[in-house]
Amino acid sequence: MARQLATAVIPSELAVILRSEATKDLLFVSHCQPRGEDNRSFASLRMTTTALDPVLPVRHIFAMTTTTAPSTLKRTPFYEKHLALGAKLVPFAGWEMPVQYPQGVIAEHKAVREGCGLFDVSHMGEFIIRGPRAVDFVNYVTTNDVAALTIGQVHYSTILNDRGTIEDDCLVYRFPDKVMMVVNASNIDKDFAHIARHADKFGVELTNVSDDMGLLALQGPNAAAILQPLTDVDLSSIKYYHFAEGKVSGMPMIVSRTGYTGEDGFELYHDVQYSSRLWDSLMRAGDVTPAGLGARDTLRLEMGMALYGNDIDDTVTPLEANLGWLVKLKKGDFVGKPVLDDQKANGVKKKLVGFTLPERNIARHGYPVFAGDQASGVVCSGTLSPTLGIPIGTAYVPTELAKEGSVFEVEIRGKRVPATVAKTPFYKEASHL
Repeated sequence: MARQLATAVIPSELAVILRSEATKDLLFVSHCQPRGEDNRSFASLRMTTTALDPVLPVRHIFAMTTTTAPSTLKRTPFYEKHLALGAKLVPFAGWEMPVQYPQGVIAEHKAVREGCGLFDVSHMGEFIIRGPRAVDFVNYVTTNDVAALTIGQVHYSTILNDRGTIEDDCLVYRFPDKVMMVVNASNIDKDFAHIARHADKFGVELTNVSDDMGLLALQGPNAAAILQPLTDVDLSSIKYYHFAEGKVSGMPMIVSRTGYTGEDGFELYHDVQYSSRLWDSLMRAGDVTPAGLGARDTLRLEMGMALYGNDIDDTVTPLEANLGWLVKLKKGDFVGKPVLDDQKANGVKKKLVGFTLPERNIARHGYPVFAGDQASGVVCSGTLSPTLGIPIGTAYVPTELAKEGSVFEVEIRGKRVPATVAKTPFYKEASHL
């Protein structure tokens, strides 16, 4: 049954999932009407909400950047599969996506940690770069060293602007004859326009193939055993963050040993004409649990993996975001390098850290953070870890407080609670650690 919430002050670009303080029901903000025309500013929103199944034992906010009306939301090629399974579908980055299935987020999370889960991540964007200088081009528009990749290797990277702040995080794939970039769904058009400005200088052909490519992520310690009988690719020969081209159930596929969960697993890139058959083939192959955005978020947070729009955005640099390992300053020039050179030489004033809280004090996205008596931003991500059973989160704090064991405070429902800086990943038993 739909409920009306009182007017709340939140960013007008955000739709959120939240728990009602009064009923503890899981609510989804299905409509936000901004006040004023500037979507970049905080505005008062009147929110119509619809109750979801109360499966989460925590009051977890899952921020979703979307301003798209429900009638214009895109649908992945697996939309009908999600409907048939009874998934709760929500707007996410302009797409109608499953946040959970009837078994609930905790069951889906556990399935990935202990067995195998299947995620539809077809909303992600893919760009293909061709030309003799394709590697040079991607090296210039991203921070990691693309030239150091071998054929069949993948790496994680960031796309910066001239201010040195993060336009997006991405994956980069090196093929024999091309390079592929994989970007976040909410940033596809922005990213494409941002990097296309430099294409002529390198003489490359840049193509956005996002609408033609489906993507499933088979994740968990049993993923290889389930996938191997279906493919002609020797999965044991694919190292973590490497890929191969082959067939799965007779369908052409890019089989990538990557994921957003910390567990072993494979991301399967394919032409959308094969999507429905691929889903059916994987679901029949063994004990595979369909999993939605809710579990994807709790899994990645346990691993300390950044979420664009929460932990990183265009107000922070990779060095501030604890992503310095993605920045190769010695590789040559790239967009944003002068700013990072300066930060490397002079240090940064704030850093992204992981933290834990005592007992069941759950820090949620947007909660105020304090370093001593000084405000220090807000909680970026926060939840009760389903695996560890403890409250975890991320926030930016002054650099002098970024050391493991340092203490700052998070304001939770009007009360300041001590938070302890913790080394990430929070969960240290994942199959790819």
